[in-house]
Amino acid sequence: MTESKTDPRVLRTRKLIMDSFIELSGKKEFKDITIKDITTEAMINRATFYYHFEDIYDLLEKVLSEVLLVNLNYEFYQNNELNEEVFVSIFKAITDFQKSLSNRCHRGYEDTIARIIREQLEVIFHKMLLKQNKTEEDEALKITAVLLSWGIYGASVEWRRDSQKMLSEQFIQLVIPYIRTGIDRT
Repeated sequence: MTESKTDPRVLRTRKLIMDSFIELSGKKEFKDITIKDITTEAMINRATFYYHFEDIYDLLEKVLSEVLLVNLNYEFYQNNELNEEVFVSIFKAITDFQKSLSNRCHRGYEDTIARIIREQLEVIFHKMLLKQNKTEEDEALKITAVLLSWGIYGASVEWRRDSQKMLSEQFIQLVIPYIRTGIDRT
């Protein structure tokens, strides 16, 4: 009899693997972490690892996605509309996420982190835009979500480069009037 991937024991093992990976990533660069390191740390066998994850890159992606979703508090955004408070909150969550990774993430993570952040933001923005614009064309809303996700990510990268000057909330609040009124602002 096989267990479901929602079985509490299976979920605990998956979390154990992810926690072991996070623990190891605090000690080693990603490129130096092996499946053997993870299985030893988690006290599981290779087959158990491969039951949960395709490979170490799949594990990295799942860990980053789930940590990001916790930071973004996805439920909050599903039940909210796109406004100034939400923009500030999302930007702060993204910058906090990136700061929390900086201690344990090294070169090689950056492209994966960027893609995961943009993908998660795109989903959130698209759902919020659909909720607010039920009559609008979905394709236009998808493209708007892509634009917003890349823009917020790009702004977070710019903020990190110059993070000593102001808080992330202050940084994003500077541009909100232009986001809200767009090019028609006079």
